[in-house]
Amino acid sequence: MTSTTTSAEGAVSAAATGVADGAADARTVAPAVAMVIVPGRHHLLTAFQVAALRRLLAGDEVDEAGAPIRVADDAVVVWALTSANQASTRRNPFPGHRREAAIEILAHVEGIPSVVVPVVDVPPTPRFAALTLKAVEHATASRLLPTPETAVVACSTEAVAAMYRDLGYRIAPLEAGVADAPPTPWQHLDALMASEPGDESWRDGVHAASLDIVDRYALDALARMVASDPVVGDEGGLTETRDYRSYSRSFEAAAERKWAQARPFVVPGRIVDVGCATGGMLERAAREPALAESDLIGIEVAAPLYDECVHKLSQGAFANPSTFFYRRNIMAGALFPDRSIATTLTFALTHEIVSYGDGLPSLERFAEAIAAQTQPGGVWINSDVCGPADLALPVRLRFAEGDVRTPARMLSGTNAEVAAALDALPVGSRVAQFAQDFRAASGSHWPYEVVDERTIALAQGDAMELMTKVHYTGNWLSEMHERFCALSWGDWVDLVERVGLEVDERSGPWRNDWMVEHRFDPDATLLAASGDPIPWPDTHVLLVARRPH
Repeated sequence: MTSTTTSAEGAVSAAATGVADGAADARTVAPAVAMVIVPGRHHLLTAFQVAALRRLLAGDEVDEAGAPIRVADDAVVVWALTSANQASTRRNPFPGHRREAAIEILAHVEGIPSVVVPVVDVPPTPRFAALTLKAVEHATASRLLPTPETAVVACSTEAVAAMYRDLGYRIAPLEAGVADAPPTPWQHLDALMASEPGDESWRDGVHAASLDIVDRYALDALARMVASDPVVGDEGGLTETRDYRSYSRSFEAAAERKWAQARPFVVPGRIVDVGCATGGMLERAAREPALAESDLIGIEVAAPLYDECVHKLSQGAFANPSTFFYRRNIMAGALFPDRSIATTLTFALTHEIVSYGDGLPSLERFAEAIAAQTQPGGVWINSDVCGPADLALPVRLRFAEGDVRTPARMLSGTNAEVAAALDALPVGSRVAQFAQDFRAASGSHWPYEVVDERTIALAQGDAMELMTKVHYTGNWLSEMHERFCALSWGDWVDLVERVGLEVDERSGPWRNDWMVEHRFDPDATLLAASGDPIPWPDTHVLLVARRPH
């Protein structure tokens, strides 16, 4: 450790350099710190980090201002493991427990006294540093109380360092303080995620503790899969604007009805709910005595929904002990071995495959994968939105209120602020807004013509795209990505037969009359091109498809 400089020595030094005695008396020596806090996601640890921490603990490092950092003999490195509850996202591909394991191995092998404090992910906030420090205090039962006097923060990311600097902490800059700095941990991770299998150049400079964990648990393959995922965003959701709390509530509210719809067709055995949301369907399946010997498997890609499934499982919400949940992307390839699944459930899922993948080709690949995994006599039960039988039929929409010529505006702000702006407009006045936002988010052309201030002319499929979504103002910016009417019932039959399954005769399209009564009829009238009123078409489909014995 560096020796303590006395005030006398300080005065002598000041005098020797021509500094006045008064200024010399004002010099103070920073106390020795008891903690070196290293905040970060810590996916990959590096040899540089180990060397820098050794120098810090030995008192051989300086802060970003060039002042020596004095460290107590019994100082400890506190690894603040941020986003510890996140995994399989672009920003956080590795699970928190694997990252923690690598730190513990490094600490043991290198003899670095360490404490790991997992810090859960939170929305962006300028208080993030303060929350992380609070997490250190609470996780250690106040045994470690970080203050600017007791701790130094080791961090090379300026945006993060600035938050701690604003709280009065000194910063040990790590890579940022070295002229020819080696790659940062994040640069190593980026290199891994961009690499091809067999390319090991990203490993140079990564500590053996991280390499051990990566190799043992095939985390390199996971990172590459996440990086190439066309669906999942940086934070593990489908869109950045989706309000998963409202989605969770709607999924749970509809679970009983959906299970009643599916139950007559379920084949016991391995039962998979793909896109299981919060697990509501499997919760009902788990109560069924006839399915007590079945394995119930939920697949969910959205991190908030998967986390809720795991939470419910830990709370004993599923009566069948053979209930499992996996966070996987159905677009990344086969989910299960061929002919291994008795029942596959997909509810309100297939339109998202069309919307967030590459359109109908993605849905065809998904159907092929479902057909491949279905055992002889097994079944695929699909319930979702559906386009009308004649998607291209020319029709007109005449609105009860509003002016279809009302110009669109650029919507921004929170979901609540967007909803308030839209709810202030009659449905007829939202037409141009829908056209602008749906075209931009979904990539659809969505052509229409203005007939008069209350009427537009368009194809029947496009009319139903508008009418099935125009009321979803609370999640407007997210809903604009989604195509509800890409397929008619006839298209569904053709698709299923192409992949080798047979359509159960009890399958078919149906119309949601609640939507007709409460959404469609109050706001608009559907007209033929001649101007005569026509009935609202089908809005949903229940498809039951079996693999022949």
